[in-house]
Parts: sequence; C-alpha cells; structure tokens
Amino acid sequence: MWSVCKKEISQFFSSLTGYIAVVLFLLLNGLFLFVFPDNILDSGYATLQPYFDLAPWILLFLIPAITMRSFADEFKAGTYELLQTSPVGYTRLISGKYLGSLIIVVFALLPTLLYIPAIQALSEGGSGLDMGATYGAFIGLLMLAAVFTAIGVACSSFTSNSVAAFLISGFTCFVLYNGFNALSRIPVFAGSADYYIELLGIDFHYNSISRGVIDLRDIIYFLSIIFLAGCITYRNLLKR
Repeated sequence: MWSVCKKEISQFFSSLTGYIAVVLFLLLNGLFLFVFPDNILDSGYATLQPYFDLAPWILLFLIPAITMRSFADEFKAGTYELLQTSPVGYTRLISGKYLGSLIIVVFALLPTLLYIPAIQALSEGGSGLDMGATYGAFIGLLMLAAVFTAIGVACSSFTSNSVAAFLISGFTCFVLYNGFNALSRIPVFAGSADYYIELLGIDFHYNSISRGVIDLRDIIYFLSIIFLAGCITYRNLLKR
C-alpha cells in the first residue's frame, strides 16, 4: 500500500503541473482573502470564516485535478494489468491511491495554517480569533477534502480518460456539496422535507463542523461517503 502511495505522490510532483496546482490554490486563497474587494482586512473583523466559505469551491477544482490520473492513467498506459499481477490486492491498491492523493491535498492545505497567526497579529490585542471555532473549521475542511478525494479516486476508476475523470469528479463533488442544499430550497419542499434533503448534502455537515462543534453524526456522515466511494472504486476494478 505504501509503495503505491509513494508512487502516487512522486508521480504528481514529477512535473510542474503538480506544483502549479498547489501554488494556484494558495494564490487564489490569498488574493480573495487579502487583496480583492471585500477581503478580510476591509471587513474590520478578525475572522477566517471567509476562507472556510471559499476553500471548498477552490477544492472542487484542485482535488479533481489531483485525483483524475489515479486510475485513468493506469488504464490508458496499460500499467493496471501489471498492478494486477503484483502482490498488492484491490483494497491496498485503492487505499494507496487514496492516501497518496489525500497527502497531496493536505500538503496544499498546510500553508493556510499560517493565516491563524497572521490574523491574530493583525487583530487588536492579538487575540481576536475564536480558536476553538477556527480549529474545528480546519478539521471540517480536512474532512471535506478527504471526501472529495475519495470521490475523485472513484470517478477516476470509471474511465481511461483523465480529462473525463476530472469533469466527472468536479461535477459529482459539486452536486453532492451544493446540490441537495439547492434542492431543499424548492418551494414544494418547504416546511416538510427540506431539512431532510439538506441533511443529505456535504455542505450541511461541513458548515456544522465549521461552527466549531464536532458532532459524531457529521463524522459518521463523512466516513460513510468515503467508504461508499471506496466500494464503488472496488467494484469498478473488479469489473476490469
């Protein structure tokens, strides 16, 4: 499993594309938070909430770009047949691919932790942030990234075309993140099924954790999506 994981990481950073994807993620966050109009500095409040509202939308593009080649390139290059003859089973293969992609995503997220001391230093008295809510929001963002990564790896196992895998992954993550929330706002569901429909969406549970409250139900939801995506990937590999 770890050999597959290391191969996934080295393959991503073997070209400039990997570094460019990570740099663009950090650059876009920095521009929206500190440069563009309505930024954190103009708001007058010491808060990272704009970052936690923005980051999921940027991850909708970053994570599919990371995971799109996980299995698609193996199918296209014919190296998947070689993997089948190796002693690595399907479960370890999927776990290795998933962990490798997730480590890359975490690598991209780690520099954003510097926003905490930066906002603290700029706040009056140096203690403006609600640290409990901030750390809870970072945990929620990590769980969201883990779910998007699992979905991206699963989508990559459907096709040998990495571009198609990127598009399918991005669309699926978007629908699961925002689709149920949009569906719950249809007037016909108001006051009856709107809450339960919204409950199915990723953004509902992400926003719940982002408030700083670590609810076991939200953790179970995220782990369930990851497990389901893993099962879909496993089924796709068995088909081949």
